[in-house]
Amino acid sequence: MKPILEIKNLSKKFQIAHELSPYLTFQDQLINMLRFRSTKSREEFWALKDINFTIQPGESVGIIGKNGAGKSTLLKILSRITPPSSGKIISRGRIASLLEVGTGFHPELTGRENIFLNGSILGMKRFEIRNKFDAIVEFSGVEKFLDTPLKHYSSGMQLRLAFAVAAFLEPEILIIDEVLAVGDAEFQRKCMGKMDEVSKSGRTVLFVSHNMNAVTSLCSKCIHLKNGHVVDIGETDSVINQYLKGDAYKTNEKSWLAPNKPAGDSTVRLEYARLVNSHLELIEFASIDQKIGIEFRFQLLSNNTEVVPNIHIFTNKGECAFVSSAPQPTSPLSNGLYTAVMWIPPHLLNQGVYSCGLAVSTMSPVIVHFYETDAIIFEVIEDINKRNSKYKQHIPGVLRPTLDWDFQPTNFHS
Repeated sequence: MKPILEIKNLSKKFQIAHELSPYLTFQDQLINMLRFRSTKSREEFWALKDINFTIQPGESVGIIGKNGAGKSTLLKILSRITPPSSGKIISRGRIASLLEVGTGFHPELTGRENIFLNGSILGMKRFEIRNKFDAIVEFSGVEKFLDTPLKHYSSGMQLRLAFAVAAFLEPEILIIDEVLAVGDAEFQRKCMGKMDEVSKSGRTVLFVSHNMNAVTSLCSKCIHLKNGHVVDIGETDSVINQYLKGDAYKTNEKSWLAPNKPAGDSTVRLEYARLVNSHLELIEFASIDQKIGIEFRFQLLSNNTEVVPNIHIFTNKGECAFVSSAPQPTSPLSNGLYTAVMWIPPHLLNQGVYSCGLAVSTMSPVIVHFYETDAIIFEVIEDINKRNSKYKQHIPGVLRPTLDWDFQPTNFHS
């Protein structure tokens, strides 16, 4: 089967103008014009450079990357909004795009008229639009305002209508940018469900988002862009893990002693943290069946203080897995050096990358003396050959506890 979309050596160049003399007087500018002198210099900026990938029919593909990576530029080229500077695009299907609120709509036309207008732009026949019209209106939830000019719609209402038209008119390729972030939570869930339905029906979805949970739940394949280049293509979980690891991957120990930046206040100062095994030995990563500890050392600078160490564990998608605090002291502590270790039992965290936020607080009144995000970043790995199961695929979820089960035949008596 031929790919539905082929991208070959795609590049996009922009010219950036720089003012050389931004504070010229009118007389100076006039003299420069008469002398044919330019007050601007131009710089070439490659938003995309030699992009290559193929997408098969029915694939849901996430496109991720930091701001300025070239994601939106790529989608605009694929949608024929802007031409590439070089390269080739082979598309074997109709493309519908939802790149920003109101794209392809006319503000003076009513919602009803815009449905037909946008459908025509997407290459649909009038009878095809009529067949889907009721479903579009019902999904969008703007039936009450259907004969109102679009300029009177809120951005959320425009988004609802635009998404409904793009999704229900059954293009072979549906391209969606971060625009869904404009909608409320309920509508976002509705859209995610519809996109999942679209992809399962055999159509192709390209989805750009900074919401890694949305990309993970919708997309089976992912493309990571960085500075206009493709740096990774592959299975979604794997690509997202590499993307989120970034430059701070595997910070299994860290110091806040001089000359490093200090952390704390006049009461508590954080000195050092590390990832350890059950023997208090520094480790680089954790096995899923291994007991591990997050150890950190801090200096208490004042007497008679009731401080409580606490640790926040986050997934690589920014979800808080859990927060744990040490028991509150039964009596005030003396000044000096203290070491705290939070123990994580085996088979609690699922495989993946996690970050730790370290804190020390006073509870009465509540005072946070320091809170260091991403103090320790570590990876939990699993040897699937050790599983007590024939299932060897990835198991989703933040936690992977080993729980007790009762499983036995049940006899029914009449």
